[in-house]
Amino acid sequence: MPTASPEGQAVTGQDPVQEPTLDEQIAAYQREFGDLDPQVEQVVSALGRLNRRMNVAYGRQVADLGISNAEWEVLKTLVLAGAPYRMGPGELAKRLGLTPAAMTHRIDRMAGEGLVTRDRDENNRVRVIVELTDEGRAKWQEAMRMASDFEGDLLQDLSAEEKGVLGELLIRVLRRVEHAQPDAGGRLTDLD
Repeated sequence: MPTASPEGQAVTGQDPVQEPTLDEQIAAYQREFGDLDPQVEQVVSALGRLNRRMNVAYGRQVADLGISNAEWEVLKTLVLAGAPYRMGPGELAKRLGLTPAAMTHRIDRMAGEGLVTRDRDENNRVRVIVELTDEGRAKWQEAMRMASDFEGDLLQDLSAEEKGVLGELLIRVLRRVEHAQPDAGGRLTDLD
């Protein structure tokens, strides 16, 4: 498993490509684009890097459990639907921002791995229902335990008050983005 260098770069036995520090990046942007607000750029760039690194960490965690990020998304969506953790493939596709074909491919793979079942709706034989299995729920719970440990570690240097303030500020920014881009919840392309 790769380790992290002091600068946060992945070390995999090869020399890592060094990413500029945030200060270096902002200085370069200011040099090339004089109208840049460095405070805004610091926040946006830090959020972008944090998001990228967290996605890598989460990806490694679910890979350790033998599932992909794409499969994790389906498990999470079924859990969020609530008991009995069932949805139609069309609704799953909409919630995940996928095409029906991509969703079918993902469900096929997950059913083969025993994470979900796919059966005909008893009340409407044309309709298919995807349901979380006990194994799928156990994988989701273990991924949540791993993520909770990681996230607690990530925020360990912040006081409870600072965590609350940070959460409120990020939610305000998120609401602004959601208002400006209400259709941006899905994906631009399928990730399978």
